[in-house]
Amino acid sequence: MVSFALNERQEKIRQDAATVAKEVLGPSYEVYSKYPDQLSRFLSTKPFYERLVTAGYVKAMIPKSLGGTSESYLDMAVIIEEFYAVNGCIMNHVVGTALGLLPLIIGGTPEQQQKFLAPFLSESGDAIAGLAHSEPGGTANFLEKGGKGLGCTAKKDGDFYIINGDKLWTTNSAGWDGKGAALCLLCVRYSETGGPEDPNVDPATNIMVMAITRDIVAANPPEAYQVLDEPDLMGYTGVTGPHTRYTNFKVPADHLLFAPDKAMDIIEKAFGVTAALVGAMALGTMREAFERAITFSKSDSRGGSVPIIERQSVADLLINAKIKTDTSRLVVWKALDCLENGPGDASSRFESCLAAKIYATDSALPAVFECMQAVGMTSYADKSGFPKLLADAACYPLFDGGNIGIRRRQYQRLMSSPDYKPLGSIF
Repeated sequence: MVSFALNERQEKIRQDAATVAKEVLGPSYEVYSKYPDQLSRFLSTKPFYERLVTAGYVKAMIPKSLGGTSESYLDMAVIIEEFYAVNGCIMNHVVGTALGLLPLIIGGTPEQQQKFLAPFLSESGDAIAGLAHSEPGGTANFLEKGGKGLGCTAKKDGDFYIINGDKLWTTNSAGWDGKGAALCLLCVRYSETGGPEDPNVDPATNIMVMAITRDIVAANPPEAYQVLDEPDLMGYTGVTGPHTRYTNFKVPADHLLFAPDKAMDIIEKAFGVTAALVGAMALGTMREAFERAITFSKSDSRGGSVPIIERQSVADLLINAKIKTDTSRLVVWKALDCLENGPGDASSRFESCLAAKIYATDSALPAVFECMQAVGMTSYADKSGFPKLLADAACYPLFDGGNIGIRRRQYQRLMSSPDYKPLGSIF
Protein backbone atom coordinates (compact mmCIF):
# COMPACT_ATOMS: atom_id res chain seq x y z
CA MET A 1 0.00 0.00 0.00
CA VAL A 2 1.29 3.48 -0.89
CA SER A 3 1.97 5.70 2.14
CA PHE A 4 2.41 9.47 2.16
CA ALA A 5 3.36 9.75 5.84
CA LEU A 6 6.84 10.46 7.15
CA ASN A 7 8.27 7.75 9.38
CA GLU A 8 9.30 8.47 12.97
CA ARG A 9 12.90 9.25 12.01
CA GLN A 10 11.85 11.64 9.25
CA GLU A 11 9.36 13.38 11.50
CA LYS A 12 12.19 13.98 13.99
CA ILE A 13 14.29 15.42 11.15
CA ARG A 14 11.40 17.72 10.20
CA GLN A 15 10.82 18.96 13.75
CA ASP A 16 14.52 19.58 14.38
CA ALA A 17 14.84 21.47 11.09
CA ALA A 18 11.79 23.60 11.90
CA THR A 19 13.28 24.54 15.28
CA VAL A 20 16.71 25.43 13.90
CA ALA A 21 15.17 27.33 10.98
CA LYS A 22 13.24 29.60 13.35
CA GLU A 23 16.15 30.09 15.73
CA VAL A 24 18.88 30.68 13.14
CA LEU A 25 17.11 32.11 10.11
CA GLY A 26 14.23 33.90 11.82
CA PRO A 27 16.30 37.04 12.57
CA SER A 28 18.48 36.89 9.45
CA TYR A 29 16.44 39.01 7.04
CA GLU A 30 16.58 42.02 9.34
CA VAL A 31 20.37 41.72 9.29
CA TYR A 32 21.23 41.24 5.63
CA SER A 33 18.42 43.33 4.13
CA LYS A 34 19.96 46.52 5.53
CA TYR A 35 22.93 46.34 3.16
CA PRO A 36 22.79 48.23 -0.15
CA ASP A 37 24.04 45.65 -2.66
CA GLN A 38 24.04 41.92 -3.37
CA LEU A 39 27.66 41.28 -2.41
CA SER A 40 27.53 43.05 0.95
CA ARG A 41 24.24 41.34 1.77
CA PHE A 42 25.77 37.96 0.92
CA LEU A 43 28.83 38.61 3.07
CA SER A 44 26.63 39.59 6.01
CA THR A 45 25.00 36.14 5.93
CA LYS A 46 28.23 34.30 6.72
CA PRO A 47 27.63 34.00 10.51
CA PHE A 48 24.19 32.48 9.84
CA TYR A 49 25.68 29.99 7.37
CA GLU A 50 28.34 29.01 9.89
CA ARG A 51 25.59 28.27 12.41
CA LEU A 52 23.88 25.97 9.90
CA VAL A 53 27.20 24.19 9.36
CA THR A 54 27.60 23.76 13.12
CA ALA A 55 24.04 22.47 13.38
CA GLY A 56 24.93 19.78 10.83
CA TYR A 57 22.88 20.91 7.86
CA VAL A 58 25.69 20.78 5.30
CA LYS A 59 26.48 17.24 6.44
CA ALA A 60 22.74 16.55 6.09
CA MET A 61 23.11 17.06 2.33
CA ILE A 62 25.74 14.28 2.08
CA PRO A 63 24.89 10.55 2.20
CA LYS A 64 25.72 8.56 5.32
CA SER A 65 27.77 6.20 3.20
CA LEU A 66 30.16 9.06 2.44
CA GLY A 67 30.38 10.45 5.98
CA GLY A 68 27.31 12.69 5.97
CA THR A 69 24.01 12.16 7.75
CA SER A 70 21.48 11.93 4.90
CA GLU A 71 19.71 8.61 4.47
CA SER A 72 17.66 9.66 1.44
CA TYR A 73 16.86 12.50 -0.92
CA LEU A 74 13.48 12.71 0.78
CA ASP A 75 15.27 13.59 4.03
CA MET A 76 16.87 16.50 2.19
CA ALA A 77 13.51 17.67 0.82
CA VAL A 78 11.92 17.62 4.28
CA ILE A 79 14.76 19.77 5.65
CA ILE A 80 14.65 22.16 2.70
CA GLU A 81 10.92 22.78 3.04
CA GLU A 82 11.23 23.67 6.73
CA PHE A 83 14.06 26.13 6.12
CA TYR A 84 12.50 27.74 3.05
CA ALA A 85 9.27 28.19 5.00
CA VAL A 86 11.23 30.59 7.25
CA ASN A 87 13.88 32.12 4.97
CA GLY A 88 15.38 30.37 1.98
CA CYS A 89 18.10 32.90 1.26
CA ILE A 90 20.78 31.52 3.56
CA MET A 91 19.65 27.92 3.17
CA ASN A 92 20.32 28.54 -0.53
CA HIS A 93 24.03 28.58 0.37
CA VAL A 94 23.54 25.07 1.76
CA VAL A 95 21.54 23.80 -1.21
CA GLY A 96 24.00 25.45 -3.61
CA THR A 97 26.76 23.57 -1.82
CA ALA A 98 24.77 20.34 -2.18
CA LEU A 99 24.46 20.97 -5.94
CA GLY A 100 28.20 21.61 -6.12
CA LEU A 101 28.89 18.29 -4.43
CA LEU A 102 26.24 16.18 -6.19
CA PRO A 103 28.28 15.21 -9.28
CA LEU A 104 31.08 14.11 -6.97
CA ILE A 105 28.61 12.19 -4.79
CA ILE A 106 26.90 10.55 -7.78
CA GLY A 107 29.88 9.67 -9.94
CA GLY A 108 33.17 10.39 -8.18
CA THR A 109 35.67 7.67 -7.39
CA PRO A 110 36.19 6.75 -3.70
CA GLU A 111 39.53 8.55 -3.85
CA GLN A 112 37.97 11.73 -5.28
CA GLN A 113 35.15 11.64 -2.74
CA GLN A 114 37.53 11.22 0.17
CA LYS A 115 39.74 14.05 -1.07
CA PHE A 116 37.16 16.66 -2.00
CA LEU A 117 34.29 15.99 0.44
CA ALA A 118 36.45 16.34 3.57
CA PRO A 119 35.86 20.10 4.16
CA PHE A 120 32.09 19.56 4.11
CA LEU A 121 31.98 16.73 6.64
CA SER A 122 33.14 18.96 9.48
CA GLU A 123 30.51 20.64 11.64
CA SER A 124 32.52 23.85 11.84
CA GLY A 125 33.79 26.49 9.46
CA ASP A 126 32.32 28.18 6.39
CA ALA A 127 33.20 25.87 3.48
CA ILE A 128 30.86 26.31 0.53
CA ALA A 129 30.76 24.63 -2.86
CA GLY A 130 29.24 25.35 -6.24
CA LEU A 131 28.64 23.92 -9.70
CA ALA A 132 29.77 26.36 -12.40
CA HIS A 133 27.78 25.57 -15.51
CA SER A 134 25.77 28.63 -16.61
CA GLU A 135 27.37 31.31 -18.76
CA PRO A 136 26.61 34.94 -19.73
CA GLY A 137 25.49 33.93 -23.21
CA GLY A 138 23.10 31.28 -21.85
CA THR A 139 23.37 27.50 -21.81
CA ALA A 140 19.82 26.35 -22.61
CA ASN A 141 20.90 25.07 -26.04
CA PHE A 142 24.56 24.29 -25.43
CA LEU A 143 24.15 20.66 -26.52
CA GLU A 144 22.68 21.56 -29.92
CA LYS A 145 24.88 20.30 -32.73
CA GLY A 146 26.08 23.20 -34.85
CA GLY A 147 25.65 25.65 -31.98
CA LYS A 148 28.29 27.47 -29.98
CA GLY A 149 28.48 24.98 -27.12
CA LEU A 150 30.01 26.03 -23.81
CA GLY A 151 32.09 29.17 -24.11
CA CYS A 152 34.38 28.20 -21.25
CA THR A 153 37.08 26.00 -22.80
CA ALA A 154 39.92 23.78 -21.61
CA LYS A 155 42.94 22.67 -23.60
CA LYS A 156 45.66 20.30 -22.47
CA ASP A 157 49.14 21.69 -21.88
CA GLY A 158 51.48 19.10 -20.37
CA ASP A 159 50.37 18.33 -16.82
CA PHE A 160 47.79 21.13 -16.84
CA TYR A 161 44.56 22.20 -18.49
CA ILE A 162 44.35 25.84 -19.54
CA ILE A 163 40.89 27.33 -18.95
CA ASN A 164 39.50 30.40 -20.71
CA GLY A 165 35.98 31.79 -20.56
CA ASP A 166 33.25 33.30 -18.37
CA LYS A 167 30.67 31.86 -15.96
CA LEU A 168 27.56 33.52 -14.49
CA TRP A 169 24.72 32.61 -12.09
CA THR A 170 27.03 30.05 -10.47
CA THR A 171 25.89 29.91 -6.84
CA ASN A 172 28.72 30.08 -4.28
CA SER A 173 31.44 29.68 -6.91
CA ALA A 174 33.65 32.64 -5.86
CA GLY A 175 33.54 31.86 -2.15
CA TRP A 176 33.28 34.43 0.61
CA ASP A 177 36.22 36.55 -0.51
CA GLY A 178 36.16 36.35 -4.30
CA LYS A 179 39.09 33.91 -4.27
CA GLY A 180 37.11 30.77 -4.90
CA ALA A 181 34.82 28.39 -3.06
CA ALA A 182 36.27 25.52 -1.04
CA LEU A 183 35.25 23.45 -4.08
CA CYS A 184 33.86 24.52 -7.43
CA LEU A 185 33.01 21.93 -10.06
CA LEU A 186 33.72 23.79 -13.28
CA CYS A 187 31.98 22.60 -16.46
CA VAL A 188 34.08 23.28 -19.55
CA ARG A 189 34.27 22.34 -23.22
CA TYR A 190 37.41 20.47 -24.17
CA SER A 191 39.13 22.01 -27.17
CA GLU A 192 42.53 21.06 -28.52
CA THR A 193 43.01 24.64 -29.69
CA GLY A 194 40.83 26.52 -27.22
CA GLY A 195 38.87 27.77 -30.23
CA PRO A 196 35.22 27.63 -31.37
CA GLU A 197 33.08 24.51 -31.29
CA ASP A 198 33.40 22.21 -34.31
CA PRO A 199 29.90 22.23 -35.91
CA ASN A 200 30.36 18.58 -36.93
CA VAL A 201 30.95 17.36 -33.38
CA ASP A 202 28.30 16.27 -30.88
CA PRO A 203 28.79 18.84 -28.07
CA ALA A 204 27.95 16.25 -25.40
CA THR A 205 31.13 14.35 -26.27
CA ASN A 206 33.54 17.12 -25.27
CA ILE A 207 32.17 18.33 -21.93
CA MET A 208 34.46 17.94 -18.91
CA VAL A 209 34.20 18.78 -15.22
CA MET A 210 37.20 20.15 -13.34
CA ALA A 211 37.53 20.28 -9.54
CA ILE A 212 38.66 23.80 -8.64
CA THR A 213 39.84 24.43 -5.08
CA ARG A 214 41.02 27.62 -3.39
CA ASP A 215 44.60 26.33 -3.59
CA ILE A 216 44.36 26.20 -7.36
CA VAL A 217 42.99 29.76 -7.51
CA ALA A 218 45.80 30.94 -5.23
CA ALA A 219 48.44 29.23 -7.40
CA ASN A 220 47.33 31.24 -10.44
CA PRO A 221 48.19 34.92 -11.02
CA PRO A 222 45.43 37.39 -9.99
CA GLU A 223 44.47 38.15 -13.58
CA ALA A 224 43.77 34.45 -14.26
CA TYR A 225 40.70 34.39 -12.00
CA GLN A 226 38.57 37.51 -11.72
CA VAL A 227 35.14 38.24 -10.28
CA LEU A 228 33.73 40.80 -12.70
CA ASP A 229 30.34 41.43 -11.12
CA GLU A 230 27.82 40.28 -8.53
CA PRO A 231 24.40 40.96 -10.06
CA ASP A 232 21.77 42.53 -7.81
CA LEU A 233 18.69 40.33 -7.80
CA MET A 234 14.96 40.93 -7.45
CA GLY A 235 14.62 38.03 -5.02
CA TYR A 236 17.14 36.01 -3.04
CA THR A 237 18.83 39.26 -2.19
CA GLY A 238 21.52 37.66 0.01
CA VAL A 239 22.83 34.91 -2.28
CA THR A 240 25.83 34.94 -4.60
CA GLY A 241 25.91 34.04 -8.30
CA PRO A 242 28.92 35.95 -9.61
CA HIS A 243 30.16 36.66 -13.10
CA THR A 244 33.66 35.18 -13.11
CA ARG A 245 36.32 35.13 -15.81
CA TYR A 246 39.05 32.56 -16.35
CA THR A 247 42.03 33.78 -18.40
CA ASN A 248 44.76 31.20 -19.10
CA PHE A 249 43.78 29.66 -15.78
CA LYS A 250 45.91 26.60 -15.03
CA VAL A 251 44.37 23.49 -13.46
CA PRO A 252 46.47 20.41 -12.66
CA ALA A 253 45.47 17.51 -14.89
CA ASP A 254 44.78 15.32 -11.87
CA HIS A 255 41.89 17.69 -10.99
CA LEU A 256 39.93 16.49 -14.02
CA LEU A 257 36.95 15.02 -12.22
CA PHE A 258 34.93 13.75 -15.20
CA ALA A 259 36.30 13.24 -18.70
CA PRO A 260 34.18 13.77 -21.85
CA ASP A 261 33.02 10.16 -21.92
CA LYS A 262 31.30 10.52 -18.54
CA ALA A 263 30.71 14.18 -17.72
CA MET A 264 27.34 14.85 -19.37
CA ASP A 265 25.71 11.77 -17.88
CA ILE A 266 26.81 12.82 -14.38
CA ILE A 267 25.75 16.45 -14.86
CA GLU A 268 22.30 15.41 -16.06
CA LYS A 269 21.86 13.05 -13.11
CA ALA A 270 22.85 15.83 -10.69
CA PHE A 271 20.38 18.26 -12.24
CA GLY A 272 17.72 15.54 -12.04
CA VAL A 273 18.08 15.44 -8.27
CA THR A 274 18.13 19.21 -7.91
CA ALA A 275 15.02 19.53 -10.08
CA ALA A 276 12.94 17.86 -7.38
CA LEU A 277 14.80 19.66 -4.57
CA VAL A 278 13.98 23.04 -6.14
CA GLY A 279 10.36 21.90 -5.97
CA ALA A 280 10.86 21.53 -2.20
CA MET A 281 12.18 25.10 -2.05
CA ALA A 282 9.10 26.37 -3.87
CA LEU A 283 6.66 24.58 -1.60
CA GLY A 284 8.42 26.05 1.46
CA THR A 285 7.82 29.54 0.06
CA MET A 286 4.19 28.73 -0.78
CA ARG A 287 3.70 27.36 2.71
CA GLU A 288 5.01 30.51 4.36
CA ALA A 289 2.77 32.69 2.21
CA PHE A 290 -0.27 30.58 3.05
CA GLU A 291 0.47 30.57 6.78
CA ARG A 292 0.83 34.35 6.80
CA ALA A 293 -2.39 34.77 4.82
CA ILE A 294 -4.51 32.33 6.84
CA THR A 295 -3.36 33.93 10.12
CA PHE A 296 -4.26 37.38 8.83
CA SER A 297 -7.60 36.20 7.43
CA LYS A 298 -8.68 34.66 10.72
CA SER A 299 -7.75 37.70 12.80
CA ASP A 300 -8.70 40.71 10.66
CA SER A 301 -12.16 41.82 9.54
CA ARG A 302 -11.01 44.68 7.30
CA GLY A 303 -13.59 46.90 8.97
CA GLY A 304 -16.40 44.37 8.74
CA SER A 305 -18.30 42.32 11.29
CA VAL A 306 -16.50 38.97 10.76
CA PRO A 307 -12.93 37.81 10.00
CA ILE A 308 -12.33 37.87 6.26
CA ILE A 309 -11.83 34.09 6.16
CA GLU A 310 -15.63 33.96 6.28
CA ARG A 311 -15.82 35.84 2.98
CA GLN A 312 -16.19 33.37 0.13
CA SER A 313 -13.77 35.15 -2.23
CA VAL A 314 -11.02 35.15 0.41
CA ALA A 315 -11.58 31.50 1.28
CA ASP A 316 -11.51 30.52 -2.39
CA LEU A 317 -8.15 32.23 -2.89
CA LEU A 318 -6.67 30.49 0.13
CA ILE A 319 -8.09 27.13 -0.95
CA ASN A 320 -6.36 27.53 -4.31
CA ALA A 321 -3.03 28.35 -2.66
CA LYS A 322 -3.30 25.49 -0.16
CA ILE A 323 -4.07 22.93 -2.86
CA LYS A 324 -1.08 24.10 -4.94
CA THR A 325 1.19 23.73 -1.91
CA ASP A 326 -0.06 20.31 -0.88
CA THR A 327 -0.03 18.82 -4.37
CA SER A 328 3.48 20.19 -4.92
CA ARG A 329 4.64 18.36 -1.81
CA LEU A 330 3.18 15.08 -3.05
CA VAL A 331 4.79 15.44 -6.47
CA VAL A 332 8.17 16.31 -4.93
CA TRP A 333 8.09 13.44 -2.44
CA LYS A 334 7.00 10.99 -5.13
CA ALA A 335 9.83 12.07 -7.43
CA LEU A 336 12.54 11.74 -4.82
CA ASP A 337 11.26 8.39 -3.58
CA CYS A 338 11.02 7.17 -7.17
CA LEU A 339 14.57 8.37 -7.85
CA GLU A 340 15.97 6.03 -5.20
CA ASN A 341 13.42 3.23 -5.01
CA GLY A 342 11.63 3.12 -8.36
CA PRO A 343 9.58 2.05 -10.12
CA GLY A 344 10.80 2.81 -13.60
CA ASP A 345 14.02 3.04 -15.55
CA ALA A 346 16.37 6.03 -15.44
CA SER A 347 14.28 8.00 -17.96
CA SER A 348 11.05 7.47 -16.02
CA ARG A 349 12.68 8.54 -12.77
CA PHE A 350 14.11 11.62 -14.46
CA GLU A 351 10.62 12.41 -15.77
CA SER A 352 9.29 12.38 -12.18
CA CYS A 353 11.95 14.90 -11.13
CA LEU A 354 11.20 17.14 -14.11
CA ALA A 355 7.49 17.05 -13.30
CA ALA A 356 8.21 17.99 -9.68
CA LYS A 357 10.34 20.95 -10.68
CA ILE A 358 7.97 22.26 -13.33
CA TYR A 359 4.75 21.76 -11.38
CA ALA A 360 5.91 23.08 -8.00
CA THR A 361 7.83 26.06 -9.33
CA ASP A 362 5.15 27.09 -11.82
CA SER A 363 2.66 26.91 -8.92
CA ALA A 364 4.67 29.06 -6.53
CA LEU A 365 4.14 32.48 -8.08
CA PRO A 366 0.34 32.26 -8.47
CA ALA A 367 0.00 30.67 -5.01
CA VAL A 368 1.87 33.52 -3.32
CA PHE A 369 -0.12 36.11 -5.26
CA GLU A 370 -3.41 34.44 -4.35
CA CYS A 371 -2.40 34.79 -0.71
CA MET A 372 -1.61 38.45 -1.32
CA GLN A 373 -4.98 39.01 -2.97
CA ALA A 374 -6.68 37.46 0.06
CA VAL A 375 -4.86 39.85 2.41
CA GLY A 376 -5.25 42.87 0.15
CA MET A 377 -3.19 46.05 -0.04
CA THR A 378 -1.58 45.33 3.32
CA SER A 379 0.38 42.52 1.63
CA TYR A 380 2.07 45.06 -0.65
CA ALA A 381 4.00 46.60 2.25
CA ASP A 382 7.53 45.31 2.70
CA LYS A 383 7.02 44.67 6.39
CA SER A 384 4.22 42.19 5.61
CA GLY A 385 6.82 39.77 4.19
CA PHE A 386 4.80 39.07 1.06
CA PRO A 387 6.87 41.13 -1.41
CA LYS A 388 9.97 39.12 -0.48
CA LEU A 389 8.07 35.85 -0.93
CA LEU A 390 6.72 36.99 -4.30
CA ALA A 391 10.20 37.97 -5.52
CA ASP A 392 11.67 34.67 -4.35
CA ALA A 393 8.85 32.69 -5.98
CA ALA A 394 9.53 34.37 -9.32
CA CYS A 395 13.01 32.85 -9.34
CA TYR A 396 12.01 29.19 -9.07
CA PRO A 397 10.76 28.67 -12.64
CA LEU A 398 13.84 30.50 -13.98
CA PHE A 399 16.83 28.95 -12.22
CA ASP A 400 18.32 25.46 -11.96
CA GLY A 401 17.40 24.99 -15.59
CA GLY A 402 14.58 27.32 -16.61
CA ASN A 403 11.23 25.58 -17.00
CA ILE A 404 10.76 26.87 -20.54
CA GLY A 405 14.27 26.83 -21.99
CA ILE A 406 15.53 23.63 -20.37
CA ARG A 407 13.20 21.55 -18.16
CA ARG A 408 10.22 21.35 -20.52
CA ARG A 409 12.58 20.70 -23.43
CA GLN A 410 14.12 17.80 -21.47
CA TYR A 411 10.60 16.53 -20.82
CA GLN A 412 9.78 16.93 -24.51
CA ARG A 413 12.78 14.80 -25.50
CA LEU A 414 11.72 12.07 -23.09
CA MET A 415 8.19 11.98 -24.53
CA SER A 416 9.53 12.01 -28.10
CA SER A 417 11.62 8.91 -27.51
CA PRO A 418 10.28 5.71 -29.15
CA ASP A 419 10.91 3.96 -25.82
CA TYR A 420 8.83 6.43 -23.79
CA LYS A 421 6.64 4.76 -21.15
CA PRO A 422 3.84 7.12 -20.00
CA LEU A 423 3.28 5.17 -16.78
CA GLY A 424 6.88 4.13 -16.28
CA SER A 425 7.31 5.89 -12.94
CA ILE A 426 3.90 4.78 -11.61
CA PHE A 427 3.67 1.02 -12.19
